[in-house]
Amino acid sequence: MDSDRRGWRPCLLGAAVFAVCMAGTTLPTPLYGLYQEKFGFSELTVTVVFAVYAFGVIGVLLLAGNASDVVGRRPVLLGGLACAAASAVCFLCATGLGWLYAGRLLSGLSAGLFTGAGTAYVMELAPDDGASRSRATFVATAANMGGLGCGPLLAGVLAQYAPWPLYLPFAVHLALVACSAAVLLGLAETVRDRRPLSTVRPQRLSLPAQVRSVFGPAAVASFVGFALFGVFTSVSPAFLAQSLDVHNHAVSGLIVALAFFASTAGQLAVGRVGAGRSLPLGCVALLVGLALLAGALRWDLLALVVLSAIVGGTGQGLAFRGALSAVAGASPPDRRAAVISALFVVAYAGISAPVIGVGLLVGPIGLEGAGLVFIACMAVLVSAAALYLLRRPTRTPAVR
Repeated sequence: MDSDRRGWRPCLLGAAVFAVCMAGTTLPTPLYGLYQEKFGFSELTVTVVFAVYAFGVIGVLLLAGNASDVVGRRPVLLGGLACAAASAVCFLCATGLGWLYAGRLLSGLSAGLFTGAGTAYVMELAPDDGASRSRATFVATAANMGGLGCGPLLAGVLAQYAPWPLYLPFAVHLALVACSAAVLLGLAETVRDRRPLSTVRPQRLSLPAQVRSVFGPAAVASFVGFALFGVFTSVSPAFLAQSLDVHNHAVSGLIVALAFFASTAGQLAVGRVGAGRSLPLGCVALLVGLALLAGALRWDLLALVVLSAIVGGTGQGLAFRGALSAVAGASPPDRRAAVISALFVVAYAGISAPVIGVGLLVGPIGLEGAGLVFIACMAVLVSAAALYLLRRPTRTPAVR
């Protein structure tokens, strides 16, 4: 790629495209209650609809996670925008549960295509020097998590204060996706040696022997952090409405957004805290966030929900960036991509499996009881990871 095609303007434009796509994946969060009223399904169905997204992401990571290295960044990202647009159309046309499943699956496919390719693209568009590369890493992170946070905030505000709450958010996102496609077509391709799509092969997930001791606690912390996000984005609006009598969609969207914005701040703090300490500190913050959420469920306190979103989100950001640094630093260069892909698969499994478990428990023991069981299980996992890390601290490369 020619140096005159790089710079902060194309880098920020690429980040904006990244953020628009990721915003679409969390857009339905404050609207699930309205869909329940319209279609009459249970809380379990809400969690399954939500979890379908994670299946889409994992499928793409396993089958085509390296596609942008082969065919180029822009074709893959355009494919991601096409899936995002198709997802919005499914929600706009939704006349039954099948449309919601299709919309969430397409949303997961879009996120899977953008997760690796979008991050690489934003970093490659930045000026080619050391200081710029470290800033571009944060720009990519902020676009990812910031976009995830903007989705529920946008949908919540529109659903609360504008007409057509189940249609306008997706119409607005569809327009933003169209603008993003136009922007993307104006940006340069960053992959020099491109090959046909037929040469893309499924990635083989594997763990070299020297990575296994590091991967275990890193994977557990990632699983718990993403599980906490999964609960916030799937069932927290129902808890706010049923237990705290908060029916304002904008407030529900804001609380979910706070968790993602806090994660961005946590990932930024890794540069100051140090990669070696960020993983155990992130585990501790996740544990505190879970405790605050348990208190919110037990005593029906909105303030504790907000604090849980902020503290838990910060812990997720610290832990996940620390986990990435740990497994990348321990991996041999020729196996690094496969190891990182394995970490992402575990992380996205955290969004789906525990959330469906919460949905299964809601019927017999209620939403609050199911939430407390989830918190207890996640607390045991993250405590075990934290104790392991305190006894055997990992050596990780510096994060700028």
